[in-house]
Amino acid sequence: MDNAIYATLSRQSGLMQEMQAVANNISNLSTSGFRREGVIFSEHVKALEGDESLSMAYAHGRNVSLAQGPLTQTGGSFDFAIEGEGFFLIETPEGNQLTRAGSFSANPEGELVTPDGHRLLDIGGAPVFAPSDAGPITLAPDGTLSAGATPLAQVGIYLPADPTGLIHTGGTRFTVEAGVIPAEGATLLQGFIEESNVDPVAEIARMIEVQRAYEMGQTFLDREDERIRSVISTLSR
Repeated sequence: MDNAIYATLSRQSGLMQEMQAVANNISNLSTSGFRREGVIFSEHVKALEGDESLSMAYAHGRNVSLAQGPLTQTGGSFDFAIEGEGFFLIETPEGNQLTRAGSFSANPEGELVTPDGHRLLDIGGAPVFAPSDAGPITLAPDGTLSAGATPLAQVGIYLPADPTGLIHTGGTRFTVEAGVIPAEGATLLQGFIEESNVDPVAEIARMIEVQRAYEMGQTFLDREDERIRSVISTLSR
């Protein structure tokens, strides 16, 4: 196969992955705590005969945007938002995971859980309790959860120990293979939730750009196919 076709196919594959990422971002415009993703491209150079080489694009990972999303006031006692860096730590069947989605509720045991039933963890990695008969619940900026004047727990805010090791597991949840460390300087707000950090205008513009680039590549492949067919037809006469 012609080297130009190899290079174009590698580019088309990467553009397809980028389009999938853009489509996922757009579909999560209204998902609280969602983090925008993009595709990381690198150059793969293959040595050929003599001193020649072939450069191809390679999409080998996802880049997660940690930019702050807009905050929306809900007034909910168990709606928490992080202002600054950091994530909530939740307990899931796949292990502890990170999320910026801060809409919680109390289960029958008095534990704060996500809409999927995953328990919110405190600074010590234990479930956060807020019994229904404990009285009015307040959250201090440092994460201290109290019932009246009685402290109940301190909500933990964490960062991945390896900033490059944040793996999108699904929805608004992330896995960190290298573990987590406490976040410093973050502020917690009660009665607020953080919206998606996806910019719809920028994302749609990116979708159009990727689509046009893919169409250009497809046009090139079609013309190369016609050229090869024409050469084969000429030689076979």
